[in-house]
Amino acid sequence: MSITLSYPGVYIQEVPSGVRTLASVPTSITAFVGRCTLGAVEQPTDCFSFGEFVRRFGGLAADFPLTYAVRDFFANGGGQAQIVRLFRAGGDDGVARVTVGGSLTLMAATPGGWGNALRATVSYAANTPADNAALDSIALPLGLTRADFFDLAVQDSARGTTEVYRNLSVAATAGARRVDRTLAASSNLVRTDGALPGARPAEQAGAAAAGGNDGQTLNTPTYQGDLDAKTGMRALEKADLFNILCIPPDTRDSDIAPEVWASAATYCVGRRVFLVVDPPATWTANPANAVATARDAVRNAPLVSGTDARNAALYFPRLVMRDPLRDNQLETFAPCGAIAGLYARTDATRGVWKAPAGLDAALTGIDRLEVPLTDDENGVLNPLGVNCLRSFPGLGRVIWGARTMRGTDQLGDEYKYVPVRRLALFLEESLFRGTQWVVFEPNDEPLWAQIRLNIGAFMQQLFRQGAFQGTSPRDAYFVKCDRETTTQDDIDRGIVNIAVGFAPLKPAEFVVISIQQIRNAD
Repeated sequence: MSITLSYPGVYIQEVPSGVRTLASVPTSITAFVGRCTLGAVEQPTDCFSFGEFVRRFGGLAADFPLTYAVRDFFANGGGQAQIVRLFRAGGDDGVARVTVGGSLTLMAATPGGWGNALRATVSYAANTPADNAALDSIALPLGLTRADFFDLAVQDSARGTTEVYRNLSVAATAGARRVDRTLAASSNLVRTDGALPGARPAEQAGAAAAGGNDGQTLNTPTYQGDLDAKTGMRALEKADLFNILCIPPDTRDSDIAPEVWASAATYCVGRRVFLVVDPPATWTANPANAVATARDAVRNAPLVSGTDARNAALYFPRLVMRDPLRDNQLETFAPCGAIAGLYARTDATRGVWKAPAGLDAALTGIDRLEVPLTDDENGVLNPLGVNCLRSFPGLGRVIWGARTMRGTDQLGDEYKYVPVRRLALFLEESLFRGTQWVVFEPNDEPLWAQIRLNIGAFMQQLFRQGAFQGTSPRDAYFVKCDRETTTQDDIDRGIVNIAVGFAPLKPAEFVVISIQQIRNAD
């Protein structure tokens, strides 16, 4: 931008450098979809620790495997989870209700049996000069009297939480002090239900709520949801970013339907997300032939097929751990939460380009595997794209495979390995978000030069961190944006084409050591 020269002297002008920092996006934000005991329904909610999950969603629940998966996620190194609580209503909406003071009906903030522990109390302010003066100062500007106001206390007796709201009213002119508005804005426990009464409720202590329930088991339509309505797993459309998707079984003795896995994989492709798939419990119903059952199932009826399988990885078998809600007896759990936590731990210590497998990929809190696998059994499943969990003396339980579900030897897909696919998704998301500034800029060589500069700097940083193959940047990556990628016809149509290539690091899946005996000729 030019400056106006009006007097003899020196003028300072700042010239834009054209450098825009392209930031790396997170790689291990994990979304969990399923049932919890409480919490907002179909509303992605961030949890940064298991303690926060306990506060927001109730913690471990014996009937809801998702809660154990979240525990395993944080126990194995996970840092940020997004919880999408699903609820399938039965004969009613599953919301607990209580009528207090004879006229004011309150309802639990969310459905679930947790609401039956709610207790509500209505009381009036003490008839003292100080309290009366305070109420008069509140009531007069609203055109009300002190007889229009009451205090409300709500207690969750199961968790020891109490909320107290003073100087509320049911009058239409009460403004922000109207009880329905106050509860909607501030309460984590209750909302008003139906029309407000015409007069303030009578004093009553400890009115008990009832009618709450946990609904029915989830079915395929509930999981799949609707994209336009943002329900089911599509409620994640309300989330800005997540990288890994886990869908634990709904109950201990059920499996996720293949239709749900297929829908989830397709959704993950659109959102540049990686899906962790749990093995069906039916595969290990008979441990003696579990490997053969898994092999035949993967060959004949894969849970995810087609190119969508690039964005998914299957881990086998399930985990056996102690259940603190059942006297610490050994129970079988889906591995997705622990796997996702291990992904996060590996990303933090080594980078998304490091395979989340090997001797460093040890799972914590695991007593044993549901089916112990030998090398030969591992060799049956690995070429089919099934990542095996193994137990080694002195090391514990580790992940011993890093293939996507498109990684069968028969297909020979370019995204055969988990770290290669996750690195590509990371690059795609980072470049997508980091090049938004290009939109509506003049489409010519100055813009193309800035694009090459900014993306090239981003790729060079990753190269220095060891994300790509090659000893030089020329071997590791390229960024091209010029007259060859963007023709005059593209310019006329408002299109700028950017070509970015990278040489990924592929894991050393097979290590061959050749040993020979030498003879001393002397």
